[in-house]
Amino acid sequence: MFNTVRRSQIVGLMAMDSSTATRFGTVEEVWVDDQGRVAYFAGSQGYIPLEQIAVVGSDAVLTYSRMVIDQPTPLRRLHRVAIRSPFSETLGWVEDFLFDWETGDIAAYILGGDIAAPFGGRAVLFPEDVEAIDAEVIVIKEGARDRLKSESEGLKGFLSEKSQQVKNLVRQMGDRLQSLISPNEKPEVVRVKIKDLSNELAASGQHDKNALQEATQFLQDKWEQFQQSLNRTGQRMKSSVDAAWNWLTRK
Repeated sequence: MFNTVRRSQIVGLMAMDSSTATRFGTVEEVWVDDQGRVAYFAGSQGYIPLEQIAVVGSDAVLTYSRMVIDQPTPLRRLHRVAIRSPFSETLGWVEDFLFDWETGDIAAYILGGDIAAPFGGRAVLFPEDVEAIDAEVIVIKEGARDRLKSESEGLKGFLSEKSQQVKNLVRQMGDRLQSLISPNEKPEVVRVKIKDLSNELAASGQHDKNALQEATQFLQDKWEQFQQSLNRTGQRMKSSVDAAWNWLTRK
């Protein structure tokens, strides 16, 4: 949940090579592979592999390199794909979805259509209630309709749904904590360091008290995901450099 964003928050963002600070297009679509994981961001200049994504910000997507490839196969588009029951009844469509931009894992689907009518027109479906995904349809499990949630209820624990002020504070605190927390640190130690950093920021008087409290609570609740993210950062950077080098040497 620490690195989870909505598709709709990604589309339209500027893509920028962080190594040269040069812009090379705009994100136009998010594509998944045949395993149902997000694999590429696509724009007018081509496809950016997910492992090349360094940071997803509010205004831009930063990449480790300017590695843009031609259309890979197979790829699938989730946006507006149909939702069906196990009995082939068309129930609605995917209006939006949340995913972890580090792993590509889908975190939640936001549905529209008849299936979402009891929830004000938008309902949240979780991945564990998906039976199958193909190029044209998502089939949900029997009984999944009974486990749908409203958008506000189903997504309340995700960082993507927080205010921009809270998201900025979480990222600021996360950047500071990277040098303070080791991957194998015990939970109680992690929580103390998060609280100490929060107290330091509060003492500066530069941050809204309520936003800082909400950001601190989010990090306290998601400490395990935060540690996992720290573990992946170095691995992602190495794999992205290796992939970019292999891509360049093949050209």
